Parts: sequence; structure tokens; C-alpha cells
Amino acid sequence: MAITRRRLLGTGIVSLAGGLALRHAWAATEIPLAGGRLLSLSDGHLVLPEALVLDGLPTEEARTLLAAAGQSGPELRMPCNITLWQGNGATVLFDAGAGADFMTTTGHLPDALAAAGVDPSAITHVVFTHGHPDHLWGVLDEFDEPRFPAARHLMGRAERDFWSDPATIDRIGADRQSFAAGALRRIGILGDMLETFEAGDSLLPGVVALATPGHTPGHMSFRLGEEEDALIVLGDAVPNAAIALARPDWHLPSDQDRALAAATRSALLADLAAPGRMVIGFHFPQGGIGRITESGEGYTFVPAG
Repeated sequence: MAITRRRLLGTGIVSLAGGLALRHAWAATEIPLAGGRLLSLSDGHLVLPEALVLDGLPTEEARTLLAAAGQSGPELRMPCNITLWQGNGATVLFDAGAGADFMTTTGHLPDALAAAGVDPSAITHVVFTHGHPDHLWGVLDEFDEPRFPAARHLMGRAERDFWSDPATIDRIGADRQSFAAGALRRIGILGDMLETFEAGDSLLPGVVALATPGHTPGHMSFRLGEEEDALIVLGDAVPNAAIALARPDWHLPSDQDRALAAATRSALLADLAAPGRMVIGFHFPQGGIGRITESGEGYTFVPAG
């Protein structure tokens, strides 16, 4: 029998301790959450030069950490996990993927949505963690039309203001000028469709915005659900599951304000590890859903499956 992507999505259900059911698939990892379901949808993966990832870091120690996480070589692959939550009558997408204009290895969210049986017109909310290409650029289709026409689009006010300022292109640095130009164009096309919010706001029942600045000026993470059953959508507050977890106080080259990002990350991870809070990391392995635990002088990611 030919295995289609849709059929593969329906295979491989695993029972976990505590009654949590996790399903690994071509495009998605799924768990029940907050009276609904949460899916991690693959937008593909980034391919990054090792030199870019290690810039300014202790090279050999960083390579050892990457190797322990199964990453080595002149090019590193970083998965891109898009969070979809369906509950309380809403279908909420956290970030929109990279679209077709960033890397050939990204932009697969439309296929992942199709495999999950979710039509773009059914998305009620698109909530952005920040304005980098792999999180924002997929909000438009190949005709520069909004990919999710019926959705409310929401971005933190400080983040929206930063990327919608034409002067950002000149201030951000030559290596990120394309990021700024791409964000400015997409935010301009969205226009009044793009709403803003502040840290601490409840965007809809069960979804609260958390300020996690540093990776970008207005980066936001989100709490889904209540109390001990909540899950945190990290975005890039913790930009990878190797170096950023093992050495949270290092100043990482992917962060715009390296010192602020390190402080944010260190405080966030301490808060997450103590109760063993569930998280989903945008660039974490195996769909990105799991828990943060203390490990030596840092932390480690324990996938839920």
C-alpha cells in the first residue's frame, strides 16, 4: 500500500506516563491540551553554517555540546516546529513559517496543515512570537496575499513597532538587513489586519502573552492552558536545544541583544525546570514538545515521546 502523508499522520500512537498520548508523524506531533489538541507542525529545517552558530563562542566546548545533540559538520540542521492549538472554538497558529522566499529547506507549513486536515481558511488566529523570516515570512502566499484570510493576526506591540520602522534596516546590521526588509514588506501588506498586544495580555481564553525579549526587542512566548497543565510556546527565547540549554548564560550570535537574551533565557529556564513545565521549542528536536530538566550547570530537553 502506498503511504501518503495523510495516512502517515494517522499512525504511530504511543501511550505515555500520566495518560498523555503523543503521536509522531511526517508533519506533526500531537498532544491533548487545555480541552483541545496541540499539534507541532514541521515547516522544514534551517541549514546554518557552523561558523555562524559558533560566532563568538568557545569553539571546542560548543562543538562538544552540538555533537552531544547529534549536530556536527560545516552545516547544521535546525528543525522548525510551528505550534497549532485547537480549542474553545479557536484554531490558533503560533508563527507562520518561512514561506517560499527564505530557504529551500523551509516553507513546508502548507503541506503540514494539509496532512493534519486543517484548511488555511479555518485558522482563526495567527500569533507571532517575533518577526524573523522563519516565523513571519510564510504569512503571505505566493501572490503576496494573506495565507490565512479569515484569521486575526497578532504581534506584540514593541515587536511590530521595531520591524515596521523603516530605520531598522539601517540600524540592524548588514547581515540582518534582509530580515528587516522582509518583515517591513509583510507587515505593510498586512496593514490593519495586524493587531498588537502587550505582555500579560490574554489573547483569547487559555492563551497569555509572556515577555521574553533579547532574541529580538519584543520577542514573546505564550502560556497555553492553566496551572500545572499549562504548556509554554517558547518561540526562540531558547533558540536551540543544545548550546542554549546547556549554557544559557552564553551570549549567542542568533540573539539581537545577546546580554538581554541570556538573562531572559536563564530566568525562563529556571522557572520552567522547577515544576517540569511542558514546552514546545521552535528549533527543538522530535517535534519540540517535552520538558526542561536541570543538567549540570545548565538544562536539557526531554522529548515527550
